[in-house]
Amino acid sequence: MNVVKYILLITLMVFVAYHSIYFQKLDAVKASKGANVFQASQYAQTFWTLKLIPNLNNAIDIVYLNSQLSTDPAKTFSAYSHALGIGNLRYFLVKGKGLITSINEDDIDVLPDSSKQSIKIATEYIFGNAVRDATGLININEFNNTMDFNNVSAEINKIIRERILPSFKSKARKENRVEFVGAIELNKEHLDLSHIEVIPVQIKIMPY
Repeated sequence: MNVVKYILLITLMVFVAYHSIYFQKLDAVKASKGANVFQASQYAQTFWTLKLIPNLNNAIDIVYLNSQLSTDPAKTFSAYSHALGIGNLRYFLVKGKGLITSINEDDIDVLPDSSKQSIKIATEYIFGNAVRDATGLININEFNNTMDFNNVSAEINKIIRERILPSFKSKARKENRVEFVGAIELNKEHLDLSHIEVIPVQIKIMPY
């Protein structure tokens, strides 16, 4: 009788143990984990296509912006700049047309129409958060951590380096007229309008 009870007990234990263990294929586990990983590249592409490009019409003319910053910087920063953090760095979405006055290794100098002050358009080192933050259309609360947030900037800048600049750089020549839309970073406490650099989102050579 004890032997029968022992056998039944062992059988019950095996049954419970078998149904307590959950087996899943390794590929399925990896796929499940991957689904929860933030895809910065995908987010950047969606932002670029659905938010940034449709919003380019709201860019402020860079000559007008310089004029307003020279006369009433506090009001101009309040009206036209964006930032997703606390600090003096602010970002503007700008547009303009002008003449290429020189082509340098890392940028080009452009003299905007109706302006005596040249600006630089970056063509080599595309980094920072200017394009990500200039529209004010990204909500920082969408992100679980700072790394994901910064990776979006890196992916947006990658789009500019790989899709926007190569064809322009191959065709640009001194004395060409260009039309551009892009983002700039300015320090509201230490404002320097003599060294403005535009990170281009759109840029093209204008016909003569």
